[in-house]
Amino acid sequence: MKVSFDATGEVVVITGGAHGIGAALAAAVAARGGTAVVFDVSQAAAGTPGIEHVPVDVSDREAVLKAVGGVIERHGRIDGLVAGAAVQPRATVIDTDPADWTRTLKVNLDGVVWVCQAVVPHMVDRRSGSVVVFTSGMAATGFPGAAAYASSKAALTAFAKTLAAEVIEHRVRVNVIAPGVIDTEQFRSANVGADLEHWRDTIGIGDPEDVVGPLLFLLSDAAAMSGSQLTRERAFARLEDF
Repeated sequence: MKVSFDATGEVVVITGGAHGIGAALAAAVAARGGTAVVFDVSQAAAGTPGIEHVPVDVSDREAVLKAVGGVIERHGRIDGLVAGAAVQPRATVIDTDPADWTRTLKVNLDGVVWVCQAVVPHMVDRRSGSVVVFTSGMAATGFPGAAAYASSKAALTAFAKTLAAEVIEHRVRVNVIAPGVIDTEQFRSANVGADLEHWRDTIGIGDPEDVVGPLLFLLSDAAAMSGSQLTRERAFARLEDF
């Protein structure tokens, strides 16, 4: 069975979309006729048709509200929101710097709340829209040295499921994705040496493009569900492994 997605005329806001999974998704949306609006503190290469880059620190609520207002003013609509902006400092619980803890929660948790507060009322008014929030397997299991990150992702799961229950009557869907271990710049900076080998030798390490299909599905009207979590447990085996 072959699946294809058509994003013609649709607008998708992707936070943290300058690199990694977000960048792969932005390219996929643009390639399918849609407009991907990337909110990120990083400056990505400009000039790709169908992809707009807006410098935004999602932990700054006023900046988020202004950026979302600009998207609606330019395009008149937001059909999808993928909240992927995150930071992942590593330290034991005992050694966690208070500033790192606060920054992690402000970006990973508050940043999602602020962008949802800005985008979801627009979707409610239009009675249409899909929101996808990223969690992590660490939210359920914890992981040594990742207390701030795991805690923020556990809180996000509860937040997304609550929001889903609040807006389902308005035909707005909110779902959660746990993409598994993906080879991104952030992943490599947070996992070096033994940690990197641990993931490689257990569940495997996937590529950002591996997550694009599930994300497109959740954004599409084929995903007739809300308050659900899509979990990718293992990296897909490459043909050369057989």
